Amino acid sequence: MLFNSLEFAVFFVVVYALYLVLPRRPQNLLLLVASYVFYGAWDWRFLALIALSTVIDYTLGLGIQGTDDAAKRKRYVLLSLVSNLGILGVFKYAGFFSRGFADLAALAGWQVQPWVLEIVLPVGISFYTFQTLSYTIDIYRGQLKATRSFLDFALFVAFFPQLVAGPIERASRLLPQVLEKRRVDWGRFGSGCWLVLAGTFKKVVVADNLSRCVDLVYSNADDATGLQVAFATYAFAWQIYCDFSGYTDVARGIARMMGFDLMLNFNLPYLAVNPSDFWRRWHISLSTWLRDYLYISLGGNRGGPWKTYRNLGLTMLLGGLWHGAAWTYVVWGAYQGALLIVHRLCSPWLERLAPTGAIGARLWWLVRVVVMFQLACLGWMIFRAESLPQLGTLLSRLPVGGVGMLDEWWLPFTYLVVPLAGFQVIQAASGRLDTILRWPAPVRGVVYAVVFYAIVLLGEDGGSPFIYFQF
Repeated sequence: MLFNSLEFAVFFVVVYALYLVLPRRPQNLLLLVASYVFYGAWDWRFLALIALSTVIDYTLGLGIQGTDDAAKRKRYVLLSLVSNLGILGVFKYAGFFSRGFADLAALAGWQVQPWVLEIVLPVGISFYTFQTLSYTIDIYRGQLKATRSFLDFALFVAFFPQLVAGPIERASRLLPQVLEKRRVDWGRFGSGCWLVLAGTFKKVVVADNLSRCVDLVYSNADDATGLQVAFATYAFAWQIYCDFSGYTDVARGIARMMGFDLMLNFNLPYLAVNPSDFWRRWHISLSTWLRDYLYISLGGNRGGPWKTYRNLGLTMLLGGLWHGAAWTYVVWGAYQGALLIVHRLCSPWLERLAPTGAIGARLWWLVRVVVMFQLACLGWMIFRAESLPQLGTLLSRLPVGGVGMLDEWWLPFTYLVVPLAGFQVIQAASGRLDTILRWPAPVRGVVYAVVFYAIVLLGEDGGSPFIYFQF
């Protein structure tokens, strides 16, 4: 059930109408049932997995809180880690590691048949697995109290707006909103509607239209020119941003209309000035999760610079693998880790290069933004490549150059991306992502009308799944 579908629109209207007339406890039951219907619409078999994760972590959370025995608490949290990551590993990574072992065995002259699980990857499994894990870890660390209401905990795990592609919520943020009475008013409703409208525009108008030129080049890498590869990679950078942040906008908008406040997941990432800044702006719920539960657990920046570099590299390497069971994601994670390490090494030198004066500072900011965007796009080429051999082919095309056919691409790219980038500059200058809500009503009305008719006239018919559903 896609956000960008008539089926979901009907589903949400019915759920929302019932939600508005019910008190909090029945509201939570309604949302839990709706969330399971929403998730089961993908494949009813997935429901057993999310229910299993819910039961495991609800039980273990109570167990951790119910004892002062340090050994028992550690066993409970380890059981949560093993069970959740075990389920994730079987369904997402078993085939990948099995094929890798078979390839290594072949190098040694042994013939091993790789084992592959013949079932589609459960949608959103990486997201809700990390969400439930944070619950038990936070209880173990003494940062959270376990809830005794199974219904409320199950809703925290399965809350349908952010279930399949985030944001990855922490129990400390979302669970209190589940437990308490929500407030629905015109302000929340209006801002929620704008987020839904803007997110839908990003997805069906920008991302889905850009995907055509991206797919054309990346599926014909052997015949592409260097300019085509570069252009398609820039297009993919905006496609994946609009696809993923569009989902987040819709999720946050729907939740806000019901009185929930989901965390910000994107904050103008292509205006980042360095790799650290980029990860403070891109997929914030994942980057902060990796920081709090992996990087810090590995030792963080304690123990000297070399251990810090090791921890950064391992964190981003595993962060790349989180995205999927493929070597391209491993390489992408290693690349992101290398960027963070090099940035830390070069930061003192870069600070000395920074010019003084207002004009010099603005130019220096612009240079850093442009350079960081190029580095991000190189990462997106790795991310988008279907295999390492194809990645090698794409990289080999870049120095060759050649114009190729761009006539049918440059105009859509211009009228889709340039206005969006311009609006983001306005957001950055105002210091508010919701700056449009402060504009005069007639101006807002014109913008809303333009966005709405762009969705109707330029949106891709039928819609396509969001990219991050595969993770």
